[in-house]
Amino acid sequence: MMDWLKIAKTYEREYIEKTQTLLRIPTVLDKYDPNDAEAPFGPHIRRALDWILTMAEIDGFKTKNVLNHAGHIEIGEGKEILGILTHIDVVPTGGKWDTEPFGAVVKDGKIFARGAIDDKGPTIAAYIAMKMVRDQGLKLDKRVRLIIGCDEESGMRCIAKYREFEELPDIGFSPDAEFPLIYGEKGIFSFDVTGTDNDELIESIQAGERYNVVPDECVAILKKDVSAAFVSWLAKNDRQGKVDGNRYVVYGKNAHGAMPMMGLNAIFLMTDFLKEHSSSPFIRFLDEFLTHDHYGKKLGIDVVDPEMKELTLNTAIVRYQNGSFKLGCNIRYPKNFDFPKKTARIKAAASGFGFEYVPYRHSEPHYVSPKDPFVKTLEAAYRKYTGDETTPIMTIGGGTYARELKKAVAFGPCMPGSVELAHQPNEYVIIEDMLVAAAIYAESIEKLAASGK
Repeated sequence: MMDWLKIAKTYEREYIEKTQTLLRIPTVLDKYDPNDAEAPFGPHIRRALDWILTMAEIDGFKTKNVLNHAGHIEIGEGKEILGILTHIDVVPTGGKWDTEPFGAVVKDGKIFARGAIDDKGPTIAAYIAMKMVRDQGLKLDKRVRLIIGCDEESGMRCIAKYREFEELPDIGFSPDAEFPLIYGEKGIFSFDVTGTDNDELIESIQAGERYNVVPDECVAILKKDVSAAFVSWLAKNDRQGKVDGNRYVVYGKNAHGAMPMMGLNAIFLMTDFLKEHSSSPFIRFLDEFLTHDHYGKKLGIDVVDPEMKELTLNTAIVRYQNGSFKLGCNIRYPKNFDFPKKTARIKAAASGFGFEYVPYRHSEPHYVSPKDPFVKTLEAAYRKYTGDETTPIMTIGGGTYARELKKAVAFGPCMPGSVELAHQPNEYVIIEDMLVAAAIYAESIEKLAASGK
């Protein structure tokens, strides 16, 4: 019987060096160009994909690049595939960092960088797990395939392209969440509200970059001097901001869009100020239906499920310029959500102001029974190497590649009680935890894919 944790510790230096190299490539999506065959997601993401596949080739693995949208690394033989689905794209840096966001600084047993925990550090942990299994000479009767995506944070177009040309795994897991195990993921739906609004005070408003991130900065260009009132408002409400001429800025706090209550939405803060000085229908819409509401209660779309918990709502993006605007929002909804009925309320709210409701992206809830033997096998691997017999498996609001397969779950690598830093400043990965995760993944591969298992 293998002691995978003991083996994993011998790979620590390799883990650190390879993770640092990957983290130092700034894989933030600028734009997606499907007509750019060489780098559809931009040169940095292409460089990271090339690096990880070349690294694996040098280490002796089978690899494949699928139209520069995704790639895979494979060991084993057989008809069935056990998939491990990860991604190398990251969200923008945002917020105040204590280290260079792509510096991959090692300090206090941690590696600090954007993408450290989401999802580059876990990607290398899964790779090390496969390497350990290969190096120990285990005979596999399934193929084990590490699938590396390039667009998980912005729509998963990479996997859509991958599945056009490659067979998808029969079972799998994504090391892109938490331990012990995530057996269900909420539905994810993004929508825009658009319209026109010529206001006497507001020239422009801009905030947010991604639907899945709580914006930490909102900038308004105003036509009149209300700077004294703004400075007074900041002090009175204990808010952070600044004014420079006609440029007004307020600061909030980033958080993952699946947990908007963990952040401080800068759009809401700017709305709080502007509603005292403007009669703009756009500002009134924000105030009536969205501000300081993380659960959709103002829109009447709130719902709670015993397993998947409550719906969450993130007001993510504002683009207000030249008399027109776009407002981008994202909801994460549980499996008992009446989608047609509830989303009709969003449309009605927008129509009531003369605005247009524009559906954007939608991914339905993903669920695997917690009693499934596959789930039980993974759970047992976690409990073996952590000694944790009490933390329950769970569902989440985040979306992972697990939802791309019929039978797949999100599986680690964050340990219970860890600080959630995905999409936030000073993101880091704990090296010791990643070695434990590598051991858990190796155990899972052994139990699910080794001959005779």
